[in-house]
This record gives sequence, structure tokens and C-alpha cells, in this order.
Amino acid sequence: MSNQSDKGGINTQAVLAMRGAGYYSERTAGARDVINDARELVLTALETLSDAGSLRIADFGAADGGTSQQMWSTVIEMLRKSGDNRQIEILYTDLASNDFSTLFRMMQGMQGSPTHAYQKHHENVFVHGCGTGFHQQLMASESLHLGFSATAMHYVSVKPLEIPKHVHAARADHTSNAAFAEQAALDWQNILLARAAELVPGGRFIALNFGIDEKGRYLGNTGGVHMFDQFHKHWNALYQDNTITKDEYEKATFAQYYRNINEFCAPFNDPQSPVSKAGLVLKSCHSKLTKCPYEAAFVKAGGAGGSMTNAEYADSLIPTMRSWSETVFRTAISDRSDDESLQIIDRFYKAYRDEVAANPIGHAMDYVHIILDIEKTAN
Repeated sequence: MSNQSDKGGINTQAVLAMRGAGYYSERTAGARDVINDARELVLTALETLSDAGSLRIADFGAADGGTSQQMWSTVIEMLRKSGDNRQIEILYTDLASNDFSTLFRMMQGMQGSPTHAYQKHHENVFVHGCGTGFHQQLMASESLHLGFSATAMHYVSVKPLEIPKHVHAARADHTSNAAFAEQAALDWQNILLARAAELVPGGRFIALNFGIDEKGRYLGNTGGVHMFDQFHKHWNALYQDNTITKDEYEKATFAQYYRNINEFCAPFNDPQSPVSKAGLVLKSCHSKLTKCPYEAAFVKAGGAGGSMTNAEYADSLIPTMRSWSETVFRTAISDRSDDESLQIIDRFYKAYRDEVAANPIGHAMDYVHIILDIEKTAN
């Protein structure tokens, strides 16, 4: 697959992948907390689908499946306890480079938590994988009962440009931010139209997307030290000391855009929009702030000077940031050997880690999500 899209931007399917072998889900407790909190929303949606002979569910952008495993395990167990013994298919989707092997091993109890290995504990539950991005239709028309996605659809399908003097659109200059906003709006429409095609009439799509809330907060920017500014500072330091080239410095642009609530709701507010005409209706939309679990543990231990040392806190926080951000920086230096790249990346995250260890106050990664419950109306 070429890294270039037909539009000339960088095709993100070619370069994005979460770190595999269970690394991602083992180090993203915050994402797991957000998903577990959505359980009741999922169960309520499934209650409206009681007439379906079987249930087909899709988890879009699921990575190794570990962050949503507990939620799906609990949902399936509650359905079975209620007497609902219908066959259940769960399709996990992500990019072709995703670690699907770990995902399948987790669901069968061969890796990770055996308690939540629902295929091991329940009959008539079938798990499949799809290695294609969620910006397009992934299954047969009108075959999906419930679509679900968490902390995934902030990724744009095409990176319109490399952001000068920063790494993220949220902190970019006006021109760069506008380019990402335009791409994100097109992507959001295409995502919704793809789900509209897949969903059965009466089907639901629940999305827990990173976004900007009413107070202007977003992932890593909730009042403390700005996480993306730190990423840029330490990446720029490598450029300034000639460890990386100017080209490598500029290539480290996150293929992400954090939409605000108005941007999420726009396709539903216009009755003449393609999304509205496709039959999708927004039932609810709200923001949710989830505090960083690593900072919470540090505070519980007494904070600076408590039973958890500053270094121990840094050693818990930085891996969760690395689990999803590393691919951006490794891709930027992909022309180097694996060993050289790893040395640079390790040095980059160690610099961030050392800064947190020296003074942890304000360093955290709070999650900010926009939670949408979407229904496809009957024809």
C-alpha cells in the first residue's frame, strides 16, 4: 500500500498501528474505564433490538481488543443471565497492521485476563476480525445491529499536511488547523454514511470519541501541563541537538483532529444532509471527563513525598502515553534502522519521563470524550 492518498496527503492506513503484543491495552487503564462506564448505554441499546434473531456487533478501531474486553464480557454475561441465548457475532475492526493475533488469544483466554475471556465462558459467541479502516463500509448492507467505537475516530483518513512547529492540530496555526478540520468533517460524514449502510433499521451506533468539551478541554489539556506541548518540546530538542533531521522533525504530525460537540452534531442538525437522508438520528450527545487513573493513584498515595515516589509515578504515566503515540514518532524516522530508531524513541520518552519525575505536578492524561448514541430509523 502506498503511503500517499489519491489526494496527495498521507494515507493513515499505511502508517498507523498501536503497539502490539498486548502492550496497548495493558497500559491504557483510562480507556478501559471510559468503555466500562458505557456498559449501560450499550445494554439499553441492545434492549431495543430484542426482536433480532441473532445479534451482530462491531467494535470499530478496537486495537488489540483488551480495552473493551471487560465491557463486552459483562454485557454478554448479563444477556445470558436474562435468558437471552441468541447467537452473538462480534466483529473487531482495525487497520491491517493491527495485532489481531493477540486479540483472538485474549478472547479465548490464551492471553490477558481469563475472567473476561468471554468465548471461553459462553457458547454461541463468535469473534471475527477485519483489517480495514472504519472510514468505509466494512460489512454487508443492513447486517449490523450494534456498532460501537471508543477512542478511535479522531484519526483522520488522510493527513492533509505536516504541521509546522508543532505535532498536533489542536495546537497548530490557523491554516493547518483548518486543513485538519476540513478533512475531519469529510471523514465524519463518511464514517456515518458507512455505518448507515451497515446498520439494520432500528440499529444503533454508540461512539465514545475524543473531542473538545464545552470548556475547551481535550485529551492531555485539562488544566495542567499540556501533553502535546511536551511531545513537541522533547521532539524539537532532538532536532535542535541534531539527533534528527529537519525532515524527520516535521514529519511527526499526529493524524488526529479533536472535534467539538457542534462539529459532531452538525450532520444530524441539517435534515437535508447526506447523513440525515441516510436515516441516522442523533438520540443523545454529551461530553465526559475521565480523570487520569495514574494521577489518581499517585494522589491516593499521598502525591509528592507520599508512598509512591515521583519516579514511580513517571514510570506509570509515560508508558500509557507511549502506547498510542509512539507510532507517530517512529514513522517520522522510519528510514533509519530499527535499532537506531528505537534508541531515539527511547531517548525521547525518557526525557519526558525524567521531566515528570523531577516535578510531577500538573502532569497527567485526563480523557475527554464526546459520547454519541445514534439510531438508524426504520425505512
